[in-house]
Amino acid sequence: MPSAAAAAAATAVTYTTIPISVSDVIHRSIQNLRAALSSGCRSCREFLPTASPVDFPRSLPDVSVRFRRNYGYFSVNYAVIVAACAAASLIASPIQLILFGSISSLWLVLYFFREDPIFVWGRHVSDWIVFLVLVAASALALLFSGPIAGLTIGIGVGILVSAVHILLRNTEDSFLDENDAVSSGLIAANPNSVSVRR
Repeated sequence: MPSAAAAAAATAVTYTTIPISVSDVIHRSIQNLRAALSSGCRSCREFLPTASPVDFPRSLPDVSVRFRRNYGYFSVNYAVIVAACAAASLIASPIQLILFGSISSLWLVLYFFREDPIFVWGRHVSDWIVFLVLVAASALALLFSGPIAGLTIGIGVGILVSAVHILLRNTEDSFLDENDAVSSGLIAANPNSVSVRR
């Protein structure tokens, strides 16, 4: 039977101390980013099905349903497409590509996928300060890296490719939204409530 001191030492290892170092914050943010990419990114077979993948929308409500379903289900895939098109537009200028990759990484690690507070020299850094520093760094990078026309075109092409996929991807046989399942009567809105017909 383990002693009380051993049990206390085992539980002390599982908790992080506050404040944690910036390197630990970055490490945990990278783990969160990897988990989000692995769980949210759909496979190519699902993204580009072989059996009748292209189907033009029949009406404006059909466009709305497709946008909601496809964007919600393939949002990580669309983000990867936009990032890849933006990176491809900067291939001719390696300095801009490295700068774009660095700024994007800072945003992902320090803002979007960060769970822990940041402490610098023992003082807590507010989320607003992190946001403002990242906005300033992005603006300076765009200002000093030269014309941003190539990057704008790359992002526009990525958004256009994603929009075409959203409109033409048939959603009827691929997945089912919970709200749509409730509205079509496939599942009950409240599983605890059972309606009895007499």
